[in-house]
Amino acid sequence: MSARRSADTGVAVIGLGRFGCHLAGSLARLDHEVLAVDRDPERVQRWSGELDRVVQADATEETVLRQLGMADFPRVVVAIGASVEASVLTVLALTELGVPQIWARATSEKHAKILHSVGAHHVVFPEAETGERVAHLIVSRMLDFIEFGDDFAIAKVRVPPPLVGRSLRELAPQDRYGVMVVGAKQPGQPFRYAGPETVLEPESVLIVEGSIAQVQRFAALA
Repeated sequence: MSARRSADTGVAVIGLGRFGCHLAGSLARLDHEVLAVDRDPERVQRWSGELDRVVQADATEETVLRQLGMADFPRVVVAIGASVEASVLTVLALTELGVPQIWARATSEKHAKILHSVGAHHVVFPEAETGERVAHLIVSRMLDFIEFGDDFAIAKVRVPPPLVGRSLRELAPQDRYGVMVVGAKQPGQPFRYAGPETVLEPESVLIVEGSIAQVQRFAALA
């Protein structure tokens, strides 16, 4: 995996337990190159044929992460669950490297607070999150995402900058990428059902529905 390619689409996943391996697999299916890291040689061997690159290493050491090129990744996920100490030290090391987006798995509210305090930008609870759902959130601009059967999804997204100030009535089909805008929330106001006269205000949040690809394209409008 080249450094240029990693910087564009790569995601590093540290920890190949149940959540980590499902997450890495989901990211790979979404066409993102994955660097997976685990200190357990058996796990590394098990996943070496499934993912782009699997490395055995101690991710709590900043020098090791630097050698693996973690500083070149825009997104790194710390999926370690067996050791709170290891997950915290890994997040701290990634923070020292200046990784732009650090996602981390938490096993409790207290653990989550510690992860945030040492530099994690996003904290997830695998008991309530699926690896596939988290994968979509990591690689898109969606704020929340629920996938249903038959390639249908509902997502929460910020109003794309090109659409600010326009009403839903004004938007041509190509502006929406096939999604239906169901609701809108302006800053400081509750969510309201969206109608033709709804104006897309700056910093507003929308609830949209459509196929997974349509929702992702709409969220990525810039």
